[in-house]
Amino acid sequence: TVYSLDGLLVFGLLLVCTCAYLRKVPRLKAWLLSEKRGVWGVFYKAAVIGTRLHVAVAVSCILMAFYVLVVK
Repeated sequence: TVYSLDGLLVFGLLLVCTCAYLRKVPRLKAWLLSEKRGVWGVFYKAAVIGTRLHVAVAVSCILMAFYVLVVK
C-alpha cells in the first residue's frame, strides 16, 4: 500500500508525528534531530513541521484514520 496515494499520505503523517514526538525527548533530539542537512535533515524538517503545525497534523491524522477505517 506504500505505492498508492493514501499509503504515501499515511506514511508521511506517521513520519511527521513520530519525528515531532522524538523532538520532545532530549536525548533523542540531540542524537537523531541534530543534523539539518542530508538524509537526517528530513527527520529534522518533519519534526519542525509537526511541532509548528501540530493542529493541522492532528486534524489530518484524525481524517486519515477515519478514511482508512471507514471508507477504505
